[in-house]
Amino acid sequence: MMMTQDRLKGITPFVASVEQGSFTAAAAVLHLTSSAVSKSVARLEARLGSQLFERTTRRLALTDAGQAFYETCTRVLNELSEAESVLAAQRTIPVGRLRMAVPHTFGRMQVVPLLNDFCLHNPEMQVSLSFSDRIVDLFEEGVDIAVRIGGPADYPPSLGFRYLGREKLIFCASPAWLAQHGTPASWQELASHRAIVYDRVDGSTSPWHLMSPDGRMTTRTMAHRMALGDGEAQVAAVVAGLGVAQMATWLMEKQLQRGELVQILPALTVEGLPLTVIWPRKKQLTPKVDALLSVLTALRIA
Repeated sequence: MMMTQDRLKGITPFVASVEQGSFTAAAAVLHLTSSAVSKSVARLEARLGSQLFERTTRRLALTDAGQAFYETCTRVLNELSEAESVLAAQRTIPVGRLRMAVPHTFGRMQVVPLLNDFCLHNPEMQVSLSFSDRIVDLFEEGVDIAVRIGGPADYPPSLGFRYLGREKLIFCASPAWLAQHGTPASWQELASHRAIVYDRVDGSTSPWHLMSPDGRMTTRTMAHRMALGDGEAQVAAVVAGLGVAQMATWLMEKQLQRGELVQILPALTVEGLPLTVIWPRKKQLTPKVDALLSVLTALRIA
């Protein structure tokens, strides 16, 4: 159904009446008469077949239908305003609101520094960043861009995605641990060391991943000294000399550089989960999404 000019005219007096609290106040903002605003809202109610306001002599109050319609109207008007801003910037300057969803630890360590720099250089952007390790529904939750570690191999046509590579999983321990217990020279020796593992949300622990001689990935659930449900806490436990862990290099790159952790048996390095940036395809051509997608290609996972 085509959106006629009359329908747009009806929305503006309605929204103004809600936000100003009366037809008289709305009329002053819109430079109309109070009668004109009142009649415009009445025509809107007639067209919708629903009463939007509970009218009393003292104030206007929205009905349930009116509240729902107001929320829809404000969302539409905000999107129109954002579209005008994009066109005014000739589709070259990132402007408007953008909502992102990222995994907890990876988001804090890898995404936030990039996002801070992005916002510093794009002052017209209003960014909302949520942290969650669950699979976020972009359409249901109004997310513009999401970063995922793991997830499906294929995405529906409604989603665009950019594959950024896979994690690199290595075994590591602190110099103090290795000095006390010896540096493993084989898988059998490594397996005899106390493990620090990741504690999953479902109550299970993340196994160690190994490549079999025939090139297949296998897993071993290890007897562990500690199981921690936070990646940074797992790193801290290994740095403290409490055992050996297999972790993604992006999680502990600084500790490796500072010598607080030492890689064990580099030949046992394997690939971990894939990292993907996803977004609704319908939003891909907006400057704000396109600009941030370009920034996110700098994400480090190895």
